Amino acid sequence: MDALLSRITMDPAICHGKPCIRGLRYPVETVLELLSSGMTHEEILADYPDLERDDLLAAIAFAAKLSQTKRLQPSSP
Repeated sequence: MDALLSRITMDPAICHGKPCIRGLRYPVETVLELLSSGMTHEEILADYPDLERDDLLAAIAFAAKLSQTKRLQPSSP
């Protein structure tokens, strides 16, 4: 998973620092929106030739990592 996550970059000079794919101007959120709209990997790759299959997997891995939460213990009175 670390190899995939290394494809996600954040640079203040690119897309206002949003997480992007390999320093390109493809925000992770855009890739996730395309996937959630029902587009297949093949359709996305055909429409965006700069992207690679591992870029799509990296976007999914990044979203999975962000969704992980730690269980919080209630504080004692």
